[in-house]
Amino acid sequence: MGSRPVAVFALYQHLVADIFPDDLLARLDAVVDLDPTVVLTDVDAGRDLLRTADILLTGWGCPRLDAAALADAPNLRAAIHAAGSVKHHATPELFAAGVTVSSAAEVNVRPVAEYTVAAIVLAAKRTVQRAAAYRDGSGGPGEYPTGEDSGLYGNTIGVVGASRIGRVVLRMLAGYDVDCLVYDPYLTEDDARELGAEPVDLDTLCRRSDIVTLHAPDLPETYRMVDARRIGMLRDGAILINTARGALVDTEALVPHCVTGRIDAVLDVTDPEPLPAGHPLLELDNVLVTPHLAGNRGRELRRFGEFAVSEVERLISGQPLRGRVDPADLARMA
Repeated sequence: MGSRPVAVFALYQHLVADIFPDDLLARLDAVVDLDPTVVLTDVDAGRDLLRTADILLTGWGCPRLDAAALADAPNLRAAIHAAGSVKHHATPELFAAGVTVSSAAEVNVRPVAEYTVAAIVLAAKRTVQRAAAYRDGSGGPGEYPTGEDSGLYGNTIGVVGASRIGRVVLRMLAGYDVDCLVYDPYLTEDDARELGAEPVDLDTLCRRSDIVTLHAPDLPETYRMVDARRIGMLRDGAILINTARGALVDTEALVPHCVTGRIDAVLDVTDPEPLPAGHPLLELDNVLVTPHLAGNRGRELRRFGEFAVSEVERLISGQPLRGRVDPADLARMA
């Protein structure tokens, strides 16, 4: 690349200002040529942009960078992703062409972990049910039913997936009076113990946990890993939390268990996503469904921009990239 490489945004136009506010655009302007008013979201309509690009600053809305796109991108050297997963746009052809791919996934870890732990605490208090009862005129302040199955104290929490997020969740839970189990086929027993958790197989985790929280990637082998059989293993009163990928859970198998009130759920992701209007899980007082908001949102989006800009600066100065994606690891990534 020359002294002033050309960078092109490849993400939804309406997100540019939130991810790359003026101070970050100024940092980019110091090292690359970039028109922030022009974005690439369609390969056919953006071929002229591709022909000029040395660096793509990608994000949600980036088109698939396949052989057809690369044919019009002779100078492309790097695709710096100002978001998490690169699976939607980073193709085998992109890596084969020698394009460096970076992801800002690491800056999405903390907010998802914080959301998860908050969901664990609130769900253990049966907050959604209690709020609904209060709204309907019952269960007011000061009412303490005898033997109520609520509260976090003494719970066993099963963490499925020792991903970056799963590991932070485990470390955060170390500050609570809970016992932790963990299932991850790639995790050693010593690593699990270091994280403060007992390593177990998935069936055992489902049987023993009061709360199960999912942090596994969406892979063929994890598709509906929480299926009808394993949902049936959960104890009466258990809570299922999913802030990972909707496809990890058999949604329709979950429905009858929640409808009867046998188990509760907090679902930030679903399959399908979004759930269709009128779906039973959207109507229940013991289920909280949120619109995939656990990760960076609002003012937090600039975290993605800060990371991406720093990656561009490192790239230009010849330093190693913090978020470089190894294609050999892509199959196991979220």
